[in-house]
Amino acid sequence: MAGLKKRSYDYTLLIALSVLIIMGLIILYSTSSYNGMVKFHDSFYYLKKQIFATTLGIAAMFAVAGMDYHIWKHFAVPGYIAAVLLSIAVMLFGDEYNGSKRWLSLGPFSFQPSEYAKVALILFLAYVVTKNVKKMSSVFTLVKIMAGILPIVGLVGASNLSTAIIILGIAVVLIFIASPKYAQFIWMGILGCGFMAIFLALESYRLERLAIWRNPEKYEKGYQTLQGLYAIGSGGLFGRGLGESVQKLGFVPEAQNDMIFSIICEELGLFGAGIILILFLILIWRFFVIATHAKDLFGALIASGAMAHMMIQVILNIAVVTNTIPNTGITLPFVSYGGTSVVFLLIEMGLVLSVSSLIE
Repeated sequence: MAGLKKRSYDYTLLIALSVLIIMGLIILYSTSSYNGMVKFHDSFYYLKKQIFATTLGIAAMFAVAGMDYHIWKHFAVPGYIAAVLLSIAVMLFGDEYNGSKRWLSLGPFSFQPSEYAKVALILFLAYVVTKNVKKMSSVFTLVKIMAGILPIVGLVGASNLSTAIIILGIAVVLIFIASPKYAQFIWMGILGCGFMAIFLALESYRLERLAIWRNPEKYEKGYQTLQGLYAIGSGGLFGRGLGESVQKLGFVPEAQNDMIFSIICEELGLFGAGIILILFLILIWRFFVIATHAKDLFGALIASGAMAHMMIQVILNIAVVTNTIPNTGITLPFVSYGGTSVVFLLIEMGLVLSVSSLIE
């Protein structure tokens, strides 16, 4: 029909994402089959749940990609308010797992509102920054914007410090991109360090993690870290072979979650881990290209937010697994087990694809 333009997505992004998802599912099965058999008498238990979530996420991704991303301006503020309310609900009614309240249950389904909060924050900040773009040189404007996101950072950080760090990181990147002055980010960095110190002091287990990070061999809870490092070291250049990991047989607890990169190194070696990292780098590169060529600032900030999210989460996960930073419980995008995470990551990819489809 005349007047209708066929949408053309960033196919490099789609191909890299498809390869990463397929590799992630294969690695997840290899990593989780033992735990699935021991706990649920089904070696495919985790894989089946991840495939269901991935299928749901892909459908949502293409639905969002087919929309004009400008429509989300109207839902940015209500979506952010919903994220705050869901975070409060987690504190009041959330399900506790491994000592942390992070899940809300809706009948047979449970999800992590903090994963939704990342997407809601990207849209909210893209909208607010676009609206105040001519005032971004003002310190007052920066303070006002940062004050607006502190509720979600504080609420999420109360039970999930790692996600709060990611959310704060996304916010800083988006504000930095839109701000013409850079010197004021020095005091923002100081403020961020103060925020981190407060949250570390609020819970004794967080200070304990710092001690474990420095000397994991001296603490019982350092067992997971040490076993993960053994897995990385035993993989060598090309690994033991897919499915041949020894450390996943109960030595690395919940190997399919935060520590999955250590099993990748053990089974596929430095070569296989390098391929995974290259795929992430391609995604980040395409986000950057889409952001720089976006039709307007709102689209550029959406793509930049997704880029910041992916970059921060991948770096933190690998840093934890290699014991470069203390254990923070951060998953590896599209690879670690987690239905809520993969669904909202794919929705985020849909937003970026929507931006790319309107590039001339």
